[in-house]
This record gives sequence, structure tokens and C-alpha cells, in this order.
Amino acid sequence: MSTAIPMPDPSDDEMERAVAQVEKYVAGQASIAEVAVTKRVRELRAEVDEAHALLTLQADNAPLMVDTDRVRRTRKRAAEAARLHALAQNPAARAWQAARVRLSLTAVALTALVGALGWSTTGVHHTLTRTMIERDAAWWGAWAVEPMISAVLLVVVAAKAYLAAHGHTLKHRHLTAVEIGALAVTLTLNIWPYAPWQGDRFEPMQLLAHAIGPLVAIGAVTVMPIIWTAFASLDHGLLTVGPTPAGYRQNIPDGPSMTKQPTDVRTALLVKHARQLIADGRLPITPSATRLRAALQCGTDIARAVRDALRSEGTT
Repeated sequence: MSTAIPMPDPSDDEMERAVAQVEKYVAGQASIAEVAVTKRVRELRAEVDEAHALLTLQADNAPLMVDTDRVRRTRKRAAEAARLHALAQNPAARAWQAARVRLSLTAVALTALVGALGWSTTGVHHTLTRTMIERDAAWWGAWAVEPMISAVLLVVVAAKAYLAAHGHTLKHRHLTAVEIGALAVTLTLNIWPYAPWQGDRFEPMQLLAHAIGPLVAIGAVTVMPIIWTAFASLDHGLLTVGPTPAGYRQNIPDGPSMTKQPTDVRTALLVKHARQLIADGRLPITPSATRLRAALQCGTDIARAVRDALRSEGTT
């Protein structure tokens, strides 16, 4: 049986000394740890942390899916170009564009014609008045000679152009004789004073300069009816008004060829569309004028013409 030896309680001084030693030891260990974490360690640790953060962010593709301003502008322009291209296939838009081009060409041709006839007027006046001394009534009346010839010529040209726009070609030997005669008289009156047998000295450039007016008038008179006829024969498809149909086909497939073509261009286009409706089963094989008028949204007379054209196809 052992006997415990009693230990005396530490005094206050001893406790203070022990606490001071512990604090000193802890402070020493902390200074050692602070010395171990150097500047290079802190920089490398920060670099590693940054790399881990960058890898996490770069794995997300969300920034790559956001459109930039340049991409959005390009997409907007591309979408606009696609819609304009689709609208250009609309028959109504094509007809409107053709009408604008025809109007522009007609305005240019008429401007050239009026300018040529104006220049020709001065040449005709000079030819008629070169032997006149006083400005009497004959001198002033000479200014009206070329406009009178031009007025007759313009009537013929305007009639041919207007009828050509409606699918009719105006040809008559009397009209041809009037055109040729008017232009021949105008050309002769312009170049007569500068002909080789007039005067002592022949100047080819003067002859050419005064022949320009009649020659330009001849060119305008010749090309205008031809251009209008070509525009009138354009096939724009079924003319409708409204938004561009989705997937519109530019050219409607042709049906059986017509042996008897209607003289009216619009009627021919409606006959072509009626054949397509018959092929699609939306109209009977021999539709009546009433059914055609409702399906084609045209007048009774045109519907009857379309009906007769379809019947003539069936009998041939």
C-alpha cells in the first residue's frame, strides 16, 4: 500500500513564469511560420489560385455564344437581303419593277427624241430662211415647219408604243410611209445647205452635226415600240397583292402548250394559271366562265376568253 506524497500548490510567481514561457514558445513558433511563407510562396499560391479560377471560367462556353455587335449587324443585313430577294420573286413586285424600268427607259427615249427634234427645228429653220433678208411672217412661220412634222411623227410613235404595251403590234403600210416620209423630209431639210453640191467648200463635220437630230429621232422612233412590246410580253406569273408567299416558286410549271394563243397578254397569263389550277384539282377539266371568274378574280369577258381558250386546247 503506497502513500501519496502531497505536492505543494504552485505559487503565484511560479504560475506567472510558466505562462510567460508558454507565450514565448508560441510567439517563436509563429515567427518561424511567418518566415516560411515568403513572397515567392505567396505569388506562386496566388498564381495557382488564379489558374484554377481561369480553368473553371474557360470551361463555360456562354461568352462564345453571345453575338457581338458586328455579328448582329451582319445577321440583320443578311436577313434583310433574304427578305428583299423573296419579295423580288413576288409577281406583283416583279411587275412593279418592270413598270419602273419601262418608265425610265421611255423617259430617256422621249427626252432624246424631244432634244433631237428641237435641234432639228433650228436646222430646218436655217435651211428655209437662209435666203430671207427680213424677219417677216414667212421667217417666223419657218419655226413651225419642223414641229408640225414632229407632231405627226410623235402621234404614230405614241400609238405604237401604247398598243405595244397592251399586247398589240400596230403595223400598217400607211403609217410606215408617214414615218419614213416625215423623217426623210426632216433629214433633207437639215443637211441640204451642207450637201457636197452646195457651196464652194464641203464640210463633212457640218453635215454630220446637222444630221444628228434626225438620226437620233429615227433611232428613238425605231426602238420605243420594240422595247414596249418586249416589256408587254413579260410573264410575271399570277399577279397578287400581299405579303410574299412562303416558298413561292418563281416560274409556274407550264401545262400543255396552247395551239391558239390569245392576243391579250393578261388573258394568256390567266389561261396559264387556270391550267395550273386544273392540274392541282382546284378547277374542273372544263370550267365554266363563272367558276373561272371566281377563281381568277377577273371580269366576265376575260373569264369567257379564258374558257374559250381552254376549250380550244381540248379540241385540238
